[in-house]
Amino acid sequence: MSSDSLEKEVREGSPMTLHKGEELHPDHPDDYLREGERWATVEDMSTMRRVSDRIPTAAFFVLLTEFCERFTYYGISAMFQNYVKNPYKAENSNPGAIDGGQQMATGLNNFFQFWCYLTPIFGAIIADQWLGKFKTILLFSFIYIVGDLILTLTSIPASIRSGGALPGLIIAMITIGAGTGGVKANVSPMVAEQYGRYRPFVRTLKNGKQVVVDRELTVQSIFNWFYWSINVGGLSAIATTEIEANVDFWPAYLLPTLVFVICVFVFWCGRKKYVITKPTGSIVLKAYRVFSTGIRNYRAAKAENRLILGEDGKPVNWINYAKPSLCANGSDISWSDKFVDELFMALRSCKIFLCYPVFWLCYGQMSNNMVSQSGQMNTGNVPNDIMQNLDPLCIIILLPVFERFIYPAFRRCGLELRPVTRITCGFLVAAMAMAYAAILQHFIYITGPYYDKAGDDGNGFNHISAGIQVPGYILIGISEILASVTGLEYAFTKAPESMKSIVMSIFLFTNAGGSILAFCFNSISTNPHLVKNFAIVSGLMGAFTVLFFVCFRHYDKRDAEEIREKTIFEPASEKADFSESRV
Repeated sequence: MSSDSLEKEVREGSPMTLHKGEELHPDHPDDYLREGERWATVEDMSTMRRVSDRIPTAAFFVLLTEFCERFTYYGISAMFQNYVKNPYKAENSNPGAIDGGQQMATGLNNFFQFWCYLTPIFGAIIADQWLGKFKTILLFSFIYIVGDLILTLTSIPASIRSGGALPGLIIAMITIGAGTGGVKANVSPMVAEQYGRYRPFVRTLKNGKQVVVDRELTVQSIFNWFYWSINVGGLSAIATTEIEANVDFWPAYLLPTLVFVICVFVFWCGRKKYVITKPTGSIVLKAYRVFSTGIRNYRAAKAENRLILGEDGKPVNWINYAKPSLCANGSDISWSDKFVDELFMALRSCKIFLCYPVFWLCYGQMSNNMVSQSGQMNTGNVPNDIMQNLDPLCIIILLPVFERFIYPAFRRCGLELRPVTRITCGFLVAAMAMAYAAILQHFIYITGPYYDKAGDDGNGFNHISAGIQVPGYILIGISEILASVTGLEYAFTKAPESMKSIVMSIFLFTNAGGSILAFCFNSISTNPHLVKNFAIVSGLMGAFTVLFFVCFRHYDKRDAEEIREKTIFEPASEKADFSESRV
């Protein structure tokens, strides 16, 4: 928590006390206590219930901003599959505009997802090096609005009939993707930065019971609600697909555009409440120099048989050879030992993201091939692309259940679901979702009247209800709660203070990796090969689930030990002294 935010708490009249002789957090000396609170001891952590803290007001401004941005993103992208695949105003056909067919629609969808999750790297670099998160989000929001306007204007009937829809869509995809990258890389770390308490402390509840307020659980809770707001925004696709089906595409695109203008205004209104982290300079260039120095010095030491041994008697990691304290020319180096340690921490945390592209490959099926799958089934009087909204609806309902009941129940049983365990479970559920989709597709193909030609060349749907798609979307929703939310949390908590946006952007980039994998499936993303498509994706996800657990199962224990080592606990003999106060 910055000194400015601490002073703000004082101005707002929040009563705080300092424990006499306390040892403050080494990286956050402005950590504080309110009246009636005390620092937690090791004994408290093992005997009292651990809970999350209240979410700061500033964080709600960021959550509302994310809701509006995701309202826009999902509101427009939910229509892309039909917009590209189907002809404009054709009888006995789903809504459409470009008439590009299934493969073009899926290919452009995959390109858009790839681009949207590649650009966060550039947004992160701009924020961490030059502008900071607040200004970067504002700048890229205006770029986002330009893309929304291009999409809306080129989707009017005159533009569609004159052939302007396809070039307009491509230009809009590139512009919107650039805008969303700058926003996505920075809004998720910024929401967690609004919580400025680091040491665990004891609070007395209204019923008289004492609990330990734990930062780790609070950050987990913040990202749970952050993801909840994403999926509430994602329900915009219900409105836009209904407008698409019953009116036209241009008003369906106009609605998210107007909401995003509100998004920018809401975010700007909270500017005086935010904890603002200042940019720290050229992190990327400095990191490159650390890597090159570490590799060069390590190779030289290995060739000369003078490797440095750690406390465990094993050679230290190669990156340690970039530390000024271990370099002969250390006085000429512009970085510190601490920066090298932070960089190593960032690298280590990023290793856990290596299996995520396959997870995003599963997730991406929801917005393209599963939309087409529902178009081959009887959806009644609702558009086929409205079915994908079952996923955010499931998350909205189940995420608070996980937050309030399932996770605490495991903690009370002494079986806390730490990050790697949650991610592994999420990957497994995603594999189950794709297996279910493959089985469902098989039943679609063996059902008449169109069998494996349903939805093609003006064909209608087979006589099978789209309602049996529901379990697949529920499984995808559960997998997101376990894997996607935990990935966001892990990217923030394991990243050094100076690299929050960059590490978050690397996590988001794994989504782009999923889109690259999806391109490899383009040839079988059409009838009559969709059973094979879903089955291969399911098998791939199952294999990577096993690989992930084998490679990273020890991370949970190691991370828990590191948290205990870094946490400053109050000596048990002094825990009742509240003699000094800060005003």
